[in-house]
Amino acid sequence: MKSGANYKNSYGQGGKSASPKPAEREDQLGRALLNALRNAGVAVLYQDRDLKTVWARNMPAPWISRTGDGEEESLLPQAQTERIVAARRNVIASGNSERFEISLPGEDGVRWFEIWVDPDFDEKGGIQGVLTTKVETTEQKRREQTLKTLLREVSHRSKNLLAIIQSIASQTGRHSDSISDFLARFRGRLQSLASSQDLVTSSNWRGAQLRELVTGQVGRYGADPERNLRFQGANPFLNPNAALHIGLAMHELAVNSVSYGALSHPEGVVEVTAGLDGAGEPALSLVWTERLPEGERKRGRKRFGSVALERVVPISLNGAATLDIAGDRLQYSLTVPHGNFETD
Repeated sequence: MKSGANYKNSYGQGGKSASPKPAEREDQLGRALLNALRNAGVAVLYQDRDLKTVWARNMPAPWISRTGDGEEESLLPQAQTERIVAARRNVIASGNSERFEISLPGEDGVRWFEIWVDPDFDEKGGIQGVLTTKVETTEQKRREQTLKTLLREVSHRSKNLLAIIQSIASQTGRHSDSISDFLARFRGRLQSLASSQDLVTSSNWRGAQLRELVTGQVGRYGADPERNLRFQGANPFLNPNAALHIGLAMHELAVNSVSYGALSHPEGVVEVTAGLDGAGEPALSLVWTERLPEGERKRGRKRFGSVALERVVPISLNGAATLDIAGDRLQYSLTVPHGNFETD
């Protein structure tokens, strides 16, 4: 425990800390406010009634003059300089504060600033100067613009997705024999869309890799992609619309194969070959091939997914498709124009 002498030396007489003098308090307050302004990215400029600069704090480029003569607008575009000067004169004349926003060209794009201009009154109520406060809001503006863009994109994609669902519902209902048949098929197609949509969303709405899309759709129905799927060729990055529709085609083929085709038995294999045909902006040629089991070879007819495979998917991609069943072989060929994908 400290002795009384030490106690007084440490804390002042009577155990109370020594209070700073008024002038010291003013200096401390001034330093604290300046630090707070700097940390918050706030720039402050004080001018007299003649708009002569008295002092300035935290003035970043492009407000700082190259010559250091106090004319902080010397690096600003003329139109913005005139706007700021006019606002200051209005405040001096009216005594009313003004607030506005300006944009300036920058190396990394447009920069935005929020400007406050306030009068400084003397003890008698007269205006003795004007205070200009500037805060850069570039990052906030960019976030707002990005959010607006994303919301428009979400709205656009939601409408496209609803249109796809409406088309699927119409085609499924037209080729279903009963309500239970419709529900089973429609549910499976919606789940296929959801799976493809997950890939699109995980890439920040950019799309999906073809191989990942095909593997995911085949694997959803119990098949082992490592054993039952042979994927060869190009692996382009599909845009969102192409990912959803090609995913739907892979769903139809996988469902048919699990029900009637090669994937209906454990050792069955399907082959998917992707090629880029043509120079300049080549088209994507996607081919699904499988061998049909003995019991299906005699049927020689297309199953329920043929409408989606031959009409819905290619029309949505401005492409073309064929579904051929001959003997023990089923082959689906889809041609996708270059605008639906990107290549490395």
